[in-house]
Amino acid sequence: MANAYFYPLSGLGVIVPVKSIYRYPPIESPVEIEATVRKYALQNAVQYNGRATVGAVLGKVMAETPELRPRAKEIAGIAKKVIDSVNSMSLEAQKDALQSLAPELLVKETKTREAALPDLRNVAGEVRMRMAPNPSGPLHVGHSRMAILNDEYVKRYGGICYNRFEDTDPARIDPTGYDTIPEDFDWLGVTIHKTLIQSDRFEIYYDIAKQLLEKGKAYICTCKPEEWRDLKNHKKACPHREQPLNEQMLRWDKMFDGSYKPEEASLMVKTDLTHPNPAIRDFVGLRIDDTPHPRTGTKFRVYPLMNLSVAADDHLLDLTHVLRGKDHLNNTYRQEYVFDYFGWKKPEYIHYGRISLEEAQLSTSKMAKGIHEGLYSGWDDPQLGTLRALRRRGIRPESLRRYWIEVGIKEVDIEFSWKTLYSFNRDLIDDSSNRYFFVADPVRLTIEGAPKLVAKAPFHPDHPERGIRNLQVGEDRAVLVSRDDLASNPSRLRLKDLCNIEFRNGAAHYAGNDLSVLKEGVQIVHWAPVDSLQAEVMMTDGSVKKGVAERDLVNALGQVVQFERFSFVRVEQVTPTVRCVFTHK
Repeated sequence: MANAYFYPLSGLGVIVPVKSIYRYPPIESPVEIEATVRKYALQNAVQYNGRATVGAVLGKVMAETPELRPRAKEIAGIAKKVIDSVNSMSLEAQKDALQSLAPELLVKETKTREAALPDLRNVAGEVRMRMAPNPSGPLHVGHSRMAILNDEYVKRYGGICYNRFEDTDPARIDPTGYDTIPEDFDWLGVTIHKTLIQSDRFEIYYDIAKQLLEKGKAYICTCKPEEWRDLKNHKKACPHREQPLNEQMLRWDKMFDGSYKPEEASLMVKTDLTHPNPAIRDFVGLRIDDTPHPRTGTKFRVYPLMNLSVAADDHLLDLTHVLRGKDHLNNTYRQEYVFDYFGWKKPEYIHYGRISLEEAQLSTSKMAKGIHEGLYSGWDDPQLGTLRALRRRGIRPESLRRYWIEVGIKEVDIEFSWKTLYSFNRDLIDDSSNRYFFVADPVRLTIEGAPKLVAKAPFHPDHPERGIRNLQVGEDRAVLVSRDDLASNPSRLRLKDLCNIEFRNGAAHYAGNDLSVLKEGVQIVHWAPVDSLQAEVMMTDGSVKKGVAERDLVNALGQVVQFERFSFVRVEQVTPTVRCVFTHK
């Protein structure tokens, strides 16, 4: 470039041709540019869970200082360095820095969007819907979808929502489920108008089954189970399918009088043996099981399977709409045969997409096994995905309701997003959650040359009326900080709400209380007085974070609070050790 001179923008490593300086109007100084970028980077990060993006930040910068537009490429380079620095900070540190640098930008730009479920098809007045839990244990987060969607529609249209315990498999029943499941519904805010228990209704199912036999729509099969399955898979009838009614009724009586052992005889409901889907061809309606039932003991040994009992109950309860996952499509097709054989009016069936859930144990049998083996402390262990565990952690039921309403009843399969649920929950708890310091793996640090130090930290930055916490540093000027915060050997740190320190010759020295150091990228860390309480946080991976927490926590028993720069937690014990349960970041 002929006749061009260069000079660096001080401290930023950007070389600018002198010609360019005369081509465009003068721009802000490098320090002013970086300060402008930094405040918008902090704002963008705070608004988007700790991650600022170059495009969004540059848009704000250029809107405020349009004279920088000709320098967009150079400014982008500056912005990337600043944003990388901002993104390396914790969300809480970003908020603190923004509060110091540009508090007016802490006001969120919110766009309220009200999600709503689509209308149900063919509604004529009130609706009648049902929950259908198996009492094998308490409800988990997957079950909450069924509960909330049914509840939302019954509340919209008016009508009845049944809770029907489907307890026709005695080996899978946990007797505590009869009590814990209604408690879970209550916590979710779900209204149950009437509860039924299928083990009280066996005579009803026997009557329906007997009528199917008499109509020629069912038969008693004494084939070995694997032989029967092989025949229907090849579209062939078992030898008992078309036998005369008198022979069918003889075997029917033998099912009840003890003549047959389990798997020696079953009642099969006829469908279409030529159906292209083998799962739809003939299905088991009743089977023999000598397992004692937790409620009825050995009173019954002939048990209905779900497709018979569910079809009977859905008719007898006069259900108008049935919500279920796509994994129940084959069951719907089977049950429709029963409706057609009796000429019953079918409910509207709505099948929503599958939800895959990661990072939480949801198998009831595996959870029960883990509890028995001591792997989990109980049904409310924070590692589990039960509603009891979420409640213990401080997850609000309203966040689950909002989540499932936004997901809706679409047929597409999706993966459950814990991140989204936590975001919804954060919106609910942030305003009510007081702030406290928690220091994990604490290290004692003496601040050389420090005057008398007292931190006055607000219980909540948005609610000065709640007062402040007075955190006193002792005469020895010692505090506790996290070992992790010292691991990178920083040259300077700011102890939140207290003072700045710098490290020289292996010691921490008092460096005043000027907040402008935050503009230079000095990291904010939390700390605790040396007389703090022993504390621990139970994490969702089964680990326990141990450390210390400030003494004011004794007044927060049962509350969800925020441990600054760590996470939201629910305080469930304050003596002799403060014990908390991890909520989310």
